[in-house]
Amino acid sequence: MLTVLKRIVQEISQIPALDQALLRLASRVKQVMSVDSCSIYLADYKNQDFVLKATDGLHPDAVERVRIGFTEGLIGLVGQREEPLNIEDAHQHPRFKHYPEVKEETYKAFLGTPIIHQRKVLGVITMQQAQKRFFNEEEEAFLVTLAAQLALEITNADIRGALNNTNSVDTGPVQKNVRGIAGSPGLAIGRGYSTDSTVDLRRLVVRRTDDQSREVQIYRKAVEITRRQVDELSKRLDEGIPEDVKAIFQLYHHLLDANSLGREVEAKIQQNWNAGSSLKMVVEDYAARFQNMEDPYMQERAIDIIDLSNRILTNILLEAQGEHKRAPQAEQDSILVAEEVSATMLAEFPQQFLKGIISIRGSNNSHAAILARAMGVPAVMGCQNVSPSLLEGKEILLDGYSGEVIVTPERHIRKEFIQLVAEESLLSEKIDAEADKACESEDGCRIMLMINAGLSVEVETAARHHGNGIGLYRTEIPFMLRESFPSEKEQAKLYREVLSCVPEQLVTMRTLDVGGDKPLPYFPINEENPFLGWRGVRLTLDHPEIFLVQIRAMLKASLGLNNLQILLPMISSVNEVQEAKRLIDQAFYEVTEEISAGAVRLQRPRLGIMLEVPSVLYQLPQLARHVDFFSVGSNDLTQYLLAVDRNNTRVAGLYNSYHPAVLSALYDIVKQADANQIPVSVCGEIAGEPGGAILLMAMGYRRLSMNAHNLRKINWVIRNVNLAESRDLLACVLTSHTHQEVFTHINQYLEQKGLGGLVRAGS
Repeated sequence: MLTVLKRIVQEISQIPALDQALLRLASRVKQVMSVDSCSIYLADYKNQDFVLKATDGLHPDAVERVRIGFTEGLIGLVGQREEPLNIEDAHQHPRFKHYPEVKEETYKAFLGTPIIHQRKVLGVITMQQAQKRFFNEEEEAFLVTLAAQLALEITNADIRGALNNTNSVDTGPVQKNVRGIAGSPGLAIGRGYSTDSTVDLRRLVVRRTDDQSREVQIYRKAVEITRRQVDELSKRLDEGIPEDVKAIFQLYHHLLDANSLGREVEAKIQQNWNAGSSLKMVVEDYAARFQNMEDPYMQERAIDIIDLSNRILTNILLEAQGEHKRAPQAEQDSILVAEEVSATMLAEFPQQFLKGIISIRGSNNSHAAILARAMGVPAVMGCQNVSPSLLEGKEILLDGYSGEVIVTPERHIRKEFIQLVAEESLLSEKIDAEADKACESEDGCRIMLMINAGLSVEVETAARHHGNGIGLYRTEIPFMLRESFPSEKEQAKLYREVLSCVPEQLVTMRTLDVGGDKPLPYFPINEENPFLGWRGVRLTLDHPEIFLVQIRAMLKASLGLNNLQILLPMISSVNEVQEAKRLIDQAFYEVTEEISAGAVRLQRPRLGIMLEVPSVLYQLPQLARHVDFFSVGSNDLTQYLLAVDRNNTRVAGLYNSYHPAVLSALYDIVKQADANQIPVSVCGEIAGEPGGAILLMAMGYRRLSMNAHNLRKINWVIRNVNLAESRDLLACVLTSHTHQEVFTHINQYLEQKGLGGLVRAGS
């Protein structure tokens, strides 16, 4: 039966027109299940009824003519109950309603199953038979499974049909809403623009060569041209873009280095493969390694490698032909659309026309999303039900706060959206005008705003001018961009540059946070459940040689500066802290002995732990005796409390840091920290959101760490609210049952304060 089911689904998925596919489906089900009739009804929410779309068994003239209300008949009952309905004699059922057009008088047995996608009833599929009988368990299981498979096909076909709509002038284009993952906040209006590159390494057919030296020269020349192009793209970015975000291009330079890809590609050429084929074989091996990693951030690196390699391949092909052509560019306000938006693609796009980004694949960990946030360009990632070609030239409204994309909007929706964009623009001007003022509430509550950093050697200039130090420096990024563990000397040089960048401010360096779901390319880890596996401090404690080298490097880097704090990730027990402290003491004594003859004395750095594993919420008094500060990683804490992977599009909607349970946990943490007289900060995304910052201030948090692009906004928010009112808001929020109720309270408060423009940003 499973084989038959797969064959039916594959068959209908290859039929482009939905009505033809459904008719074929009805016929195939009737045939394989040996029933007298199979029919499919689709929901029309505008008219609140189910429309007969396809049948093999009922009268064909009834198709598109018969409409059954959501509360009418057996079809309506299946939709209401959202579960299968198996009836021996349908005519005797109290909800049976006769529709003369369908000619079903002879049918007695009835089995109906709802077609549901993401909790929404899309339609109903039925089987009927003349004889009185109950359908057996196997038949019912088949129809239920088929309905589940059919739901996705209907969703995809529905979107494709609406986007390809060629309605008459009378009806106009059909608006379609598409959901994705919020990648970068903001609102944008523009025409869909797809780069749709014709050069794709994955489609290249490998070929041999007899002229190895010529192919090596072609490859080297192509790399040289690509390196210049990458340099130009990097320089094209505005000066306001943080240096650690520009450093995305460091990965490209690393790969372009002769000792990286070059050595392996040229080795393949020596085996008589031409330049393009050699590049393909080497790159696909690299990409496969990254794609097989569980961590979404590391999976995104495969996209970057392929993007860069496509550029090299383009130049290989052009070099072989002896010509170089300039690609066409956008000439109006546009939403950049691509299967996988890469960092170079984003930098290459004319900035004056770049209003937003849609990536069909990808997540909020992608380099494109990181860069978009730094550039202030709204972005939505993971819109998996559409293709770039369908969005090409369409007017698009993009909501980077919610992850919603509206294609060919209705007139009144467009008008409302334009008003929202105008309000947001005015708000940005106000925020920028007051960016240099102290972050202090109306009634004198002072909040320290710090930076989350870590993609490059240099730290955002915002950390020097607008922040109070670096609340989280991610040390794992340099480890990820290498082919082996960096030496103690290399690490010390990097950390020294970071600490020197803000010598008067504290820099909190998190120890290596890899493993499990975030393995290093040269240190592979295979686990069935990596999110609960060997990661963070668990890995480094099991490998003290790695941990000690990193701590020694940090200590040496801090000599004469004394602004270092060390942060331990993924702590779940007191034992882990005790063991980490023992190793830190060992490293401290070793470095002290090394520099004993010098004039500079080594200062012992303050030690903190990340609060992100739920178990530590019940050990805070004990943990407080062993460390100097706490830092709440609200992103992971939310994921672990709610058991939701926010990068999984199927459950991303369940991830919400404003869930009452998460807010209660955050409140309990700060109360326990205060009771134990230990400083505590928040470094997750909630700290960089208006509503989140207000609630955290009300709870008692006085240190918030965030991405640089949120600093000014949060500074402005805090200065326009007061602590007393925020505490009243918190009291309402903590009694809420759902995150929707939380948002309602936040939005009402912002409206009362005349901060309505922050309503979208706060939610």
